[in-house]
Amino acid sequence: MAEPLIVVTDVVKQYKREAQSLTVLDRLTLSVEEGDFVALMGPSGSGKTTLLNLIAGIDRPTSGRIRVGNADVSSMSESALAKWRSDNVGFIFQLYNLVPVLTAFENVELPLLLTRLSRAQRRKQVELALSIVGLGDRMTHYPRQLSGGQEQRVAIARAIVTDPTILVADEPTGDLDRKSAEEILKLLDLLHRKFNKTIVMVTHDPAAAQSAELIRRLDKGQLLADGSTGPFR
Repeated sequence: MAEPLIVVTDVVKQYKREAQSLTVLDRLTLSVEEGDFVALMGPSGSGKTTLLNLIAGIDRPTSGRIRVGNADVSSMSESALAKWRSDNVGFIFQLYNLVPVLTAFENVELPLLLTRLSRAQRRKQVELALSIVGLGDRMTHYPRQLSGGQEQRVAIARAIVTDPTILVADEPTGDLDRKSAEEILKLLDLLHRKFNKTIVMVTHDPAAAQSAELIRRLDKGQLLADGSTGPFR
């Protein structure tokens, strides 16, 4: 049996506030298989976004271990972690985080500017990513010329343009109307099923969570034992 792609072991995350210590994650253990689509749910303050940030190498645990593939992301140096993130993680945020003065093409190209790819190679990958998200005809448009759903599609194209090991999505439909949200969820499902992308998504929306294969619930920094399965469409 192959090892899970993501292994979180006995992770504790604490934040210091003056003389007090706030425990956000409390000895949490989680594994995610390669190609899984997992939704993390829980009330505000349950630790789901903190867990996502730890898996993505944005933050570090107070104790415990996090392994993604062959990388122990909980013990890397800052410089090694920054390179690992750029090579292995695609980020999808609620508010898109697009650069308003750049076109869709230029926004998607941004992660590739850190690589050694030639301009022609970068163009090929950007065009492929935008075609996958259905925006091949919007490459020269600026964010202000796009709908919210289209902006999120550009953000997803930017997340996948480097062919990352994992995609992490923090409330990717939280700022969208229902129709646009459904289109984004179908796109994530496509990336998961057709391109075998491993996706970890934080959401408070039960409808969004049903797009995932596995729903894991957090409460007060701990993973509940009632992981439930979404529909296999």
